[in-house]
Amino acid sequence: MGLMDMLRNELIDIIEWLDDTRDTIVWRFPRHDNEIKMGAKLVVRESQTAVFVNEGQIADTFTPGTYTLETRNLPILATLEGWKYGFDSPWKAEVYFVSTRLFTDMKWGTQNPVMMRDAEFGVVRLRAFGAFAARVIDAPTLIRELVGTDPAFRTEEVSEYLRQMIVGRLGTALATAGVPAIDLAAQQGAIGTKLAGILTEELKPVGIAVPTFIIENISLPPEVEEALDKRTSMGVLGDLDRYTQFQAANAIEDAAQNPGGGAGEGVGLGMGMAVGQRMAEALNRPSSATPGSTAPAGPPPLPGQDTPQWYLGVDGQQVGPLDTAGLRSAATAGTLTAATLVWRTGLESWTAAAQVPEVTAVLASVPPALPPQS
Repeated sequence: MGLMDMLRNELIDIIEWLDDTRDTIVWRFPRHDNEIKMGAKLVVRESQTAVFVNEGQIADTFTPGTYTLETRNLPILATLEGWKYGFDSPWKAEVYFVSTRLFTDMKWGTQNPVMMRDAEFGVVRLRAFGAFAARVIDAPTLIRELVGTDPAFRTEEVSEYLRQMIVGRLGTALATAGVPAIDLAAQQGAIGTKLAGILTEELKPVGIAVPTFIIENISLPPEVEEALDKRTSMGVLGDLDRYTQFQAANAIEDAAQNPGGGAGEGVGLGMGMAVGQRMAEALNRPSSATPGSTAPAGPPPLPGQDTPQWYLGVDGQQVGPLDTAGLRSAATAGTLTAATLVWRTGLESWTAAAQVPEVTAVLASVPPALPPQS
C-alpha cells in the first residue's frame, strides 16, 4: 500500500450524526484537518439538516436523505472551491448537523413580578411560570446568528435568551388580553397561543420557532390572595351572624381539643356565651324581621286582640299591657300624663306620651279633675 493510499484511507468516507443526547441543537462533525474526500457518503436523518461551511462561509444545505458528495450536488461549494485539484481530490469544509426536532419541556418563569392594571384590583403584581417547545426552522440562519463556530450548541445556551424574550412579552400579552386578573386562569390557554405566535414571529430572524407555549400558573401576591380568600369565605357564610357562629364553633372545637389549657377553657366559655346570646336574639326576633335587622325589644301582642297593647313607664316600672280603655283609666287616675313614657309594637323606643298622637288623643278626651268643693 502506497503513501497516497494510506492518506486516502485516513480521509472521511461517511459523514453522519447519531445523537445520544436530548439537548444538542447543533453538532459539528469532527474531521482531520477539515478534509472531506470526493465521493464520501453524507447521511442526514429525519429531524436533521446538514450545513456545509467553507472558509467561514455557508455553502450548501442538505435535508434528510443519503448523498454521495459530488460536484453535481455541491453546486455552491464547487463554485467556491473551483476544484482546481480534480474531481477526486479532497477539499476542506466544516459540516454542521442541526437538529430540527421539537425541543420540549423548556422551562420559563418570572424572576420579578409583572405589573398589570386590573379594573377590579387596580395595579397588581403577577408571577407566572410554565414551559414551551422550540424548533429550528432555518438552520443556516441559526448558525449565522447564534451558533457561530460552537462545535456543540445546546439548549442551555439559548434558553436564557428565550426566557428573557418570553418575560419581556408576557406583560404586554396580559395587559392587552383584556381579561380581569381573577379570570386569567380560565384564559391561560388562549394567552399561551397568542404568545407562541408573537414569539415565533420575533424569533424568525434567528431561525427559531415556538410552536407551543404553556402557562402552568399565574399567581397574585400573597396579600391579595389572602383578601380574596376572606371575601370568598364571607360569601359562603352569607351574613355576619352566621360568620360569628362559624368562628365561635371553630373556637369551641379548638378548645375542646385542648381540655387541659386554662386559656382554651376560657375562650370556649366566652365563645359559648356569645353563641348563646346570638341564639337568644334569633329566637326573640319577630318572624317578619329580616336577618341583620334590629327588632324592638318587648313582648309581642296578645293573640286574638286587634287593638294595640300599650305599656307605660311609671316610676321605673313597666305597666301594661293596656288597651285604649286602660289608657283612659290611667289618664283619669293621673298615672298617664303627657310626660309619661309609652311603648307599643311598632315604636322604635320608649316615647313621651305627648309625642304619640294616639296617646295625645286619649289625654285630650279625659276630663280634668273636679275642682275642690268649698
